[in-house]
Amino acid sequence: MKLEGKVAAVTGGTAGIGRAIAEAYLREGAKVTVMARNPAKAEAMLAEVNAGDRLTFVAGDAMSQSDVEGFVDKTVAQYGQIDILVNNAGGASDLLPTIELSDETFDNTMKWCVYSTFWASRRAMQSMVKQQWGRVINISSTEGKVGKPVLMAYTAAKHAVNGMTKSMAQEVGTSGVTVNAICPGLIITDIVKEGGPATAEAMGMTFEEMVDLFSKESAIKRPNKVEEVAEVAVLMASEAGAGITGATWSVDGGTAPY
Repeated sequence: MKLEGKVAAVTGGTAGIGRAIAEAYLREGAKVTVMARNPAKAEAMLAEVNAGDRLTFVAGDAMSQSDVEGFVDKTVAQYGQIDILVNNAGGASDLLPTIELSDETFDNTMKWCVYSTFWASRRAMQSMVKQQWGRVINISSTEGKVGKPVLMAYTAAKHAVNGMTKSMAQEVGTSGVTVNAICPGLIITDIVKEGGPATAEAMGMTFEEMVDLFSKESAIKRPNKVEEVAEVAVLMASEAGAGITGATWSVDGGTAPY
């Protein structure tokens, strides 16, 4: 029960990596709020996890400042505090070469990945600094360390998330608050299954070929698993992670060169 007595908030928390982290935190004794756009997925999660009043769903869009800040506020209102924030929401859309990329797509990617992280972190850290304890965990990506074709906006956004992580960690380092990023490699989540074929097509290959290529780029020669990311998120959120801050930890099977 490494997180007993703690309250965690997870954006994009009803599926994939976010859900795996939320469930891991619940197993370790935390109370958890999750935010997502799809109430149907949330209802299914609430029924399947069956954590009672220790798990709360808040409907919201990570591209909306009022929704994101409201999510943090509702977490505090529900459980009296916020100790752990996981900025998991984010993604890529309209995968095109830079010369064909629209301003709107670039702006939307920044809102989804960068602004949502900024809005939630700013709001949550205001409470965390006052209570002299907190954990901010940003779910970045291997693309926060390396570049790939047709993923320029997403790559730029995740590099920005890593930079924000390092600066925020320096700002709150003496207040008992840590800020870290996890950089997963390819994981076959539902959202990857849905959007992966389009990504692969934009890269000139099939989805199966893309999975094989990304797997071969790693040392373990396979995609990672959501549980592998969740276990790192538990470490970072626990007392054992008190000395880890400003870090960008790769959970990508050895894909990124640093």
